[in-house]
Amino acid sequence: MHQTIDLEALCAERGLRITEQRRVIAQVLSNSEDHPDVEQVHKRAAEIDPGISIATVYRTVRLFEEAGILDRHDFGDGRARYEAAPEAHHDHLIDVETGKVVEFVDPELEALQRQIAEKLGYRLVDHRMELYGVRIDRDG
Repeated sequence: MHQTIDLEALCAERGLRITEQRRVIAQVLSNSEDHPDVEQVHKRAAEIDPGISIATVYRTVRLFEEAGILDRHDFGDGRARYEAAPEAHHDHLIDVETGKVVEFVDPELEALQRQIAEKLGYRLVDHRMELYGVRIDRDG
């Protein structure tokens, strides 16, 4: 379900100055199929450019988040995790044992959420859903 998003192009669209180190960090985030935390982003970026400091990664991630091109998630493991802001909405199921994040879309669930908001007198403009689970033992 993962879609590659060109964060560098989004930076240009939003008028963000793109330094070489920001370009590397944007590339790492664009190519991530998981939802890395800052330390993971730094490790991957440093493999490309050893001069990138953890402080630079923190500042850049915060800048990208404020510009709306990066989504921050807290999946309950105490670490902020990031993904390029998707064009298409999706929700997350987090495996609490492994930390694996599964992205999913369910049209019935989307419709139900809109109906609930309307029953409560609201028009739904956005939402975020995170489900937490453990794998079902298929052998027992």
